[in-house]
Amino acid sequence: MNLWRMALSVLMYAVMCWLFLGRPWPVYAGAGTWGLLALSGFIGFFLGDLCLLRSYVLIGARTTQLFQTLAPASAALFGWILMGQQLGWKSLLAMGITLIGIGITVLGQGERHKVRLQIPLKGVLLGIAAAVCQGFGLVISGIALSRYMTEIPADVVESVAPVIPFSANMIRCISGFLAALFMMVVSRRMPQVLAATRDRKSMLSLVIVVIFGPVVGVGFSLMALRYTAAGIASTLQALTPILLILPSHWMFGEKLTWRSLIGALVSVAGVSLFFLL
Repeated sequence: MNLWRMALSVLMYAVMCWLFLGRPWPVYAGAGTWGLLALSGFIGFFLGDLCLLRSYVLIGARTTQLFQTLAPASAALFGWILMGQQLGWKSLLAMGITLIGIGITVLGQGERHKVRLQIPLKGVLLGIAAAVCQGFGLVISGIALSRYMTEIPADVVESVAPVIPFSANMIRCISGFLAALFMMVVSRRMPQVLAATRDRKSMLSLVIVVIFGPVVGVGFSLMALRYTAAGIASTLQALTPILLILPSHWMFGEKLTWRSLIGALVSVAGVSLFFLL
């Protein structure tokens, strides 16, 4: 799935670059920018999404996205380490509240009043890994995007600036595609990858996923990095667990409980403190 997702994303970005920049590939980006964006794509689109998609299978989309509320904390931490962005006690408080919300959702009372996980540990670890990869990839993207903007000729910078985040994300998608392709070739799974094209319903769903995910959604997330800090940009994206509560119930029959609802609300409240404090 990830291989086809990246392939379709690269194709859509090529069309977008051709329409708005005159060439079907990213323009103006230097070797250093390509390297940073490729690293971001490998971490975010390959490693991160590999963990994310597997976590979906193990613990479901709604619970997996709850762990994605850790992405702002990850972005804030790496932003502090790599970009010198502020990380004070208020940010640490927000991280703590987010963790409490996740704990409310995934922990329950077991035998002899011991606390135990309500979901598979492997799914938990993969969800956390996906969030860390997303936060780290977002920070690297922010560094690369700032560098990219300085490489654009002054006489065209205003006209192409709105498209540059999407051009930058195309480089990330190329990196993610090549990494996924290498993995499938080495594991000798290309026959299964090619056979997937015969499932028309799934491929149509995949096209919709690509449009709203790696193309429009991630493109806008990179654009957000031009106007705010990485932690805040990631914070606003962390509303997904709340938005997924009803669709997960209607489409997949996931049981709604007061524990899961309160946990999601507390997690998102904690994430929101990154923006409000």
